[in-house]
Amino acid sequence: MSDEHYFSADPSVAFQRAEVEAEVWGHELRLVSGSGVFAQGRLDIGTSVLFRETEPPAGGRILDLGCGYGVIGLACAVAAPDCMVTAVDVNQRAVLLANENAASLGLADRFTASVPDDVDPAATYDEIWSNPPIRIGKAALHELLLTWLPRLAPDGRAVMVVGKNLGADSLQRWLGEQGFPTQRIASAKGFRVLETRRG
Repeated sequence: MSDEHYFSADPSVAFQRAEVEAEVWGHELRLVSGSGVFAQGRLDIGTSVLFRETEPPAGGRILDLGCGYGVIGLACAVAAPDCMVTAVDVNQRAVLLANENAASLGLADRFTASVPDDVDPAATYDEIWSNPPIRIGKAALHELLLTWLPRLAPDGRAVMVVGKNLGADSLQRWLGEQGFPTQRIASAKGFRVLETRRG
């Protein structure tokens, strides 16, 4: 078994697709995941908690940060027909799958996945939705969040799900110390749902 992780830019493990079905905010999603991408063949517990404990965005410009095969951003696009979704992931397979899923759902005009370097650095977002890649390590995670949270619009917010045992509470405190006031809006199955505001 490879010791590579889903946050590798180009995983070497053989690429096999696996279907995923999920009901999110009252909508049935039929998606395709793949080997070398986070949560192959399933909707992970953290993301399911995120969906269950929140309401979908009303619209606007949405960023799906660390999109994997695209389930969070695609759920936003399905539930909020007025939103435009930008999805980013360092994993090239994830980007490929997310764009394929958008096309199969008829959402390619409102959902675009790409690697971070291909995103307009001047773009801003009304909301950021994420099950962030905690396992990349604290320093890399902090760098990731400090890269993207400043791109929130002045009244924008980020909604993230983080495992309690993976440092959700310390992350909440750290975000506040960086000028991004953060509150816990839900807690379930060992996960916290955090809402971060632009400070």
